Amino acid sequence: METTLALSGLFGATFLAATVVPFQSELVFLALQALAAAPLWVLITVASLGNTLGAFVNYWLGAQADRPAVMARLRLTPERLARARVLWARWGVWSLLMSWAPVIGWVTVIAGTMRTPLWQFTLLVSLAKTGRYVLLGLAAAAVIGAG
Repeated sequence: METTLALSGLFGATFLAATVVPFQSELVFLALQALAAAPLWVLITVASLGNTLGAFVNYWLGAQADRPAVMARLRLTPERLARARVLWARWGVWSLLMSWAPVIGWVTVIAGTMRTPLWQFTLLVSLAKTGRYVLLGLAAAAVIGAG
């Protein structure tokens, strides 16, 4: 029961952190790793799944960006959207490999506005998000021996 609760909390934290809500999931992940709440591969799997699914919320919001209410809520002005489209034109779907980064994570919203095919979005975002938690977990295991 405790493991289920811990993993549910990790899923929720990573899901929320992937959305436009300002939240960081690394401390939750590292705390559960240090407490050996579950094997590292399970923590990585749950965190990656939550973070990737949370990015779909951003994608959906981006796909709705032509609605004035959504643009206002996201504080996405036409100028900011135009700048984002210029960056997207330069880097394209490959910018989704940086979706793990807190500020750059907004690229998932832009991917929605650009109507990126879902298979590309899913592949690149899941690679980025999983890679992030693999590296974080391995670094923590090397430092504190929690793995």
